[in-house]
Amino acid sequence: MKGEFSGKKALVTGGTKGMGRAIALRLAEGGADVIAAAREIPPDFPLNSIAADVSSAEGTDRIIEYVKGVHGDLDILVNNVGGSKSPTGGYINHTDDEWHQMFELNLFGAVRLDRGFLPDMTRRGSGSIIHISSIQSHKPIYESTLAYAAAKAALNNYSKALSLEVGRHGVRVNVISPGFIETEAAGAYIRQIAEDKGISLDAARQGIIDFIGGIPLGRTGRPEEVAELAAFLASDRAAWITGVEYRIDGGTIQTL
Repeated sequence: MKGEFSGKKALVTGGTKGMGRAIALRLAEGGADVIAAAREIPPDFPLNSIAADVSSAEGTDRIIEYVKGVHGDLDILVNNVGGSKSPTGGYINHTDDEWHQMFELNLFGAVRLDRGFLPDMTRRGSGSIIHISSIQSHKPIYESTLAYAAAKAALNNYSKALSLEVGRHGVRVNVISPGFIETEAAGAYIRQIAEDKGISLDAARQGIIDFIGGIPLGRTGRPEEVAELAAFLASDRAAWITGVEYRIDGGTIQTL
């Protein structure tokens, strides 16, 4: 809806690539004044941005200071940053440091940014916070992403509790849990599998789909589809929606 975010100020973390980029551009298309935060900013990125590491307290402090200097208050906060760099091999290969890194990236960054921006939202009596989680919070892949899945499950629980606390102040908190979204990073992973196994890209992609339990809709998701859901939840169309997790996975998770 053109102009639905006119006058709104938004921050999207991990906002220069993949789902984050799609969300940032979608909010900007709707008229929002968007700042994207990421470790690295592409030289051709079209929106206002700040280079910072969300997985560190120093990085989140830098983002909070920058955004308040540019925007003042925020209307929309999308905590999109996340990912897994844990080794394969299950629990035995996850060290304390790797567990710590996964929680810093996938949980604590969002917690710190919420703590930085929520007081202004609650004082003003409005605001929308969206946490990007993962279907792995419900369907963990223990062989390779154990700590990541646990951190995302913690993010879901934290989000629900936060929504109960700040709802009375007019601030909404919701979660989006994507399934297999074919971002640039996912595409690179598919190509790597194809090269390593000497198979086609379609076969490599299908192998991943089969591994996660299938996708009833028969294809991978697109970043723009996640962005549309985020735009809906951030908008006044979702004014009575809070404390909810929305899975967008083509039907991969088949239970409530």
